[in-house]
Amino acid sequence: MIYEPDEDSFLLAKYVEKYAHSKVLDVGTGSGIQAETALKFTKDVLAVDIDKEAVNFVKKKGIKTKISNLFKNVKGKFDLIIFNPPYLPDEKLEDNESKKITTGGKHGYEILKKFFSQVKNYLNKNGKILIVFSSLTNKNKINNIIKENKLKFKLLEEKKVFFESLYCYLVERR
Repeated sequence: MIYEPDEDSFLLAKYVEKYAHSKVLDVGTGSGIQAETALKFTKDVLAVDIDKEAVNFVKKKGIKTKISNLFKNVKGKFDLIIFNPPYLPDEKLEDNESKKITTGGKHGYEILKKFFSQVKNYLNKNGKILIVFSSLTNKNKINNIIKENKLKFKLLEEKKVFFESLYCYLVERR
């Protein structure tokens, strides 16, 4: 199942336009919207996703793509790493196929915790990270996860949609 671009994707893409240059990694590429946006500003873009269908879909758009669970099959360092993760807490009524693209773990932040524990190994010295997540996930917990990994963050934008707020963060080394 491929994640269709929605409010979170469009919010993140707005900042990809601002920060994409040099070498870019789009983690969890889904439909490829972030990789496509980055390609307008640089030709060095790699898109990865755990889902084979998403990888094949994005590859057909002419984007360099590979299957990877976060950084498992990624080599090298990047100037910008983009991640629109599955960030919602587990919802027992949601079907398993849908959960793959929406659910970040029991509390919603588990995938981000794993991402932030590994990301510095793939980030150039002055590299930046763009992420988006929801108020339905514990914002304070995510802030603490970022700090625990010796990174700093800045809220670029908060957007209220329906029953939640979306947060777009710029994250960098301390």
